[in-house]
Amino acid sequence: MKIYGDSISGNCLKVKWVADLLGLSYDWIETDIMVGSSRTPDFLAMNPAGQVPAVILDDGRPLAQSNAIILHLAEGSDLIPKDAYDRARMLEWMFWEQYSHEPYVAVARFQVRYQGKPVAELEPRLVERGRAALQRLEDGLAESSFLVGSSPSLADVALVAYTRVAHDGGFDLANYPRVKAWVGRVEQALNIGA
Repeated sequence: MKIYGDSISGNCLKVKWVADLLGLSYDWIETDIMVGSSRTPDFLAMNPAGQVPAVILDDGRPLAQSNAIILHLAEGSDLIPKDAYDRARMLEWMFWEQYSHEPYVAVARFQVRYQGKPVAELEPRLVERGRAALQRLEDGLAESSFLVGSSPSLADVALVAYTRVAHDGGFDLANYPRVKAWVGRVEQALNIGA
């Protein structure tokens, strides 16, 4: 398997973490989005969306979109709940992550850390929605150690990717103590460092 990813991207790291956790063999192909590496003719022939992550599976088929990739890689593993309702709850969090979390928390991080924008100059609505996403996570962790039950699932993988670096976008996880503790648990479970 070949994984095309940019190491600064939480979406790409999700794929790496799942592959590593499951002991899958792969070649990591660093694809620097800051210099347009995902917009070359060769890359676009593989993934017309021009986005990372993208993988070429062992059988030669391509697959894109981080959550689709990790779902495919983790099929049959303990990262996907066996119970149908819990599996649906995992997917609910994963869909929410791409629609209501990543577009705010990750975008704020990108603008501050990689584009050099001061936190004070971030669009107020971006900050407001990022805080709302972190509060939703805080509330979602009130009843359990992980997002779906007592062990990590792909929901935790998907959401920890940008939450663990939310401070890069000006979000202080000290304001979300359950989220902060959860990040530590997920990092330990996935064997990833700060």
